[in-house]
Amino acid sequence: MDWLVSLFTGDGIAHTILLYALVISVGVMLGKIKVFGISLGVTFVLFVGLFVGHLGLTVNHMLLDFIKEFGLILFVFSIGLQVGPGFFSSFKKGGMKLNFMAVSIVLLGVATTIAIYYILSGRIPMAMMVGILSGATTNTPGLGAAQEALKQLFDAGQISEIPQIALGYAVAYPLGVVGIILALILVRLIFKVNFDDENKQIEAENNTSTIQPEQLTIRITNPALDGRKLYDVKKLVEKKFVISRLKRGDNYFIPQADTELHVGDILLIVTGQCDEEAICAFIGEPDEVDWSGSEQRMVSRRIIITQSKINGKTLGSLRLRSVYGVNVTRVNRSGIDLLAAPNLTLQMGDRVMVVGELEAIEKVEKFLGNTLKRLNEPHIITIFIGIFLGIILGSIPFAFPGIPMPVRLGLAGGPLIVAILIGRFGYKAKLITYTTLSANYMLREIGICLFLASVGLGAGGQFVETVISGDGLLWVACGFLITIIPLLIVGICGRKFLKLNYFTLMGLIAGSTTDPPALAYANSVAGNDAPAVAYSTVYPLTMFMRVLTAQLLILIFV
Repeated sequence: MDWLVSLFTGDGIAHTILLYALVISVGVMLGKIKVFGISLGVTFVLFVGLFVGHLGLTVNHMLLDFIKEFGLILFVFSIGLQVGPGFFSSFKKGGMKLNFMAVSIVLLGVATTIAIYYILSGRIPMAMMVGILSGATTNTPGLGAAQEALKQLFDAGQISEIPQIALGYAVAYPLGVVGIILALILVRLIFKVNFDDENKQIEAENNTSTIQPEQLTIRITNPALDGRKLYDVKKLVEKKFVISRLKRGDNYFIPQADTELHVGDILLIVTGQCDEEAICAFIGEPDEVDWSGSEQRMVSRRIIITQSKINGKTLGSLRLRSVYGVNVTRVNRSGIDLLAAPNLTLQMGDRVMVVGELEAIEKVEKFLGNTLKRLNEPHIITIFIGIFLGIILGSIPFAFPGIPMPVRLGLAGGPLIVAILIGRFGYKAKLITYTTLSANYMLREIGICLFLASVGLGAGGQFVETVISGDGLLWVACGFLITIIPLLIVGICGRKFLKLNYFTLMGLIAGSTTDPPALAYANSVAGNDAPAVAYSTVYPLTMFMRVLTAQLLILIFV
């Protein structure tokens, strides 16, 4: 059995892969266990790594650092690609208010961390406080960014050794998950929230939403429109709508831009809910028509865009109506229906609803692609070009007054920012950024598992001595204060002064701490998608702020 012992205690490639496979598989399995409905998920990989490291099973230092950094890059890059398309739009309208509140939570957490550091007169070093802050806010990229900043200081000779801040993260994380959910419950109790009232408010807001296109049938009764061409009518109405089909007598057809409209024509219109009333008032009156008769000549079909040459082009530039005689009524992207406006930029993977004659639709299918096999092909070049550019960006030094050495975005911040930019604007550089949701999750989970396993294996040897026989309980208390204080302050202000819907507030709090368990709890309580919408609205900016502030705390105070 000597070969088996040497396999676990050696230092070869097989030994390294074996330890990582053991730590990750056991950690993921244990992470699925729920206590009071809450599970730690993939983060349990860190605790298994700490335990295995405590047993004395180690990995070559250089190899450990490589796997840790590469895992972190995969993790943050996958996040950036996913949130990139919605990052900039999240600042519009109500998203601006939610993002302001999320940033307030981040900054209050930083302020609380600094205050505790000075109250304790530096008893807990700032580097360890940043680790505790990352654990208290359940933010692993922040931990990675802080470790990257410490490595920069070590390489520059500013510090003699790199502290194991993952210990603070590991101690603060469990109560951080509980503390976030506790803050949600406390806000609910303080304001005596009634779920029925909150649901009614959400339904009222959804009724005025412009996100979901709706169909309505209108008979033209306005004599001023008689004989006018369709494009003239669109200019007069000044609302976004698409005429899917037109019925004149017993005939059905798809109107072109130069089609003349007449009183008595019946239109099948697709538009946003908030514009329905205005369109009806201008064009005519609602009518009830069985459009199944039109299917003898025309069919509607969802076509998936899989041609790379379409990626990044506007819908209007394709001239599908004039060239093929078909009409695009809506575009489905990531499960959300968008109105088919001419200036809508199309992306790989979009599903467009096309109406027209069967022969014409078959031609449009060939033009747009509609080949699922192409979507399943991984676009590896985009990922590695992004990582290449992200590492270059992360290595650029930025000098700030009062900071002893230049600030770098590092291996966490650089790839994250590049991924966000590629996710939003990559089509302009002819980069195909589409990845299936399962592929994105796979990359993300592999990356975070490699990172957490590396952190645990590296810090495990010092865990018991540093935490249990040291200031472990003090670290836990500090982490709980860092978790609960910002959330209660912003939660109470958001509810009392901004009159924020409680379900939206739950998503905001979960997103500002980038905490999936809290989002799962919020979704189970709400029974609607309001928490998920708020979570996704604030998540991108929050993630960026967590990464940036963690580095700044290290570079300023260490």
